[in-house]
Amino acid sequence: MVMVVDTIDRQIIRQLQADGRRTNVEIARVLGLSEATVRKRIDRLVSEGAIRITALPNPACLGCPVDVLISLSVETSRLEEVGRQIAVLPATRRVFLVAGDADLFVQACFPSNEDLLRFLTVDLGGIAGITGTSTQHLLRAIKGEADWRIPEPGPPRILLADDDPDFVETTRLVLESQGYEVQAVASGDDALVAMREARPDLVILDVMMRGVLDGLHTVDTIASDSALRDIPIMMVSSILDTDHADLFPTDQYIPVTEFLCKPVAAATLLATVRAALR
Repeated sequence: MVMVVDTIDRQIIRQLQADGRRTNVEIARVLGLSEATVRKRIDRLVSEGAIRITALPNPACLGCPVDVLISLSVETSRLEEVGRQIAVLPATRRVFLVAGDADLFVQACFPSNEDLLRFLTVDLGGIAGITGTSTQHLLRAIKGEADWRIPEPGPPRILLADDDPDFVETTRLVLESQGYEVQAVASGDDALVAMREARPDLVILDVMMRGVLDGLHTVDTIASDSALRDIPIMMVSSILDTDHADLFPTDQYIPVTEFLCKPVAAATLLATVRAALR
């Protein structure tokens, strides 16, 4: 499950990336938060696996200036076995199983080129299953692990499913004026295709489109699809003011986040969208 982090989480993580020894009190003072807020958020980030607070040794300062990346070709049946044997070698920093021309990537560091040569010929040479190696010296890191920043999220994406072009255009203008990204389709089937191609953050769904209860049938399909069912849905329709009102099952549970009757004031639409996205 992907963890959702907000702006405050990102700021706390950046503070810890700059110096993992910073206390909660120091971080709280820099960010203008309470110590309790910082402590609770760090505890949540750690417990959910979003961050791990640890020391990153600098090999060059610790007498191992020769830093290399080694790609290895390995017999397929021995990949895990070879990887585990390499992982326990003292010089090994990281071991990755990869897909592509190589089978394993190994990052290792050494006091000298002689130690590197011994690692390649003796340590790796003594492991059965390795069929080829290629070594690259890492001269200088332009960007390291601690320099990575969590990508900022793009604007919320809203899928608007409605066959009324006037409603679509008006709603699009209102939503885009607030920074939302809007995609419009004209039927329930088209909405399902769009949801599977590019998962939206919210769906605004009409009821009467290609059929009187098109939107209702679409909601049922979404609810039965494990990949889509947790996407919030706002159903917006005028069906209750038409001759088809008796077809709409108002006495039954409908798996939507909110139901609004058309016409919808811009302020009401935006407030409901904000609540649904939360």
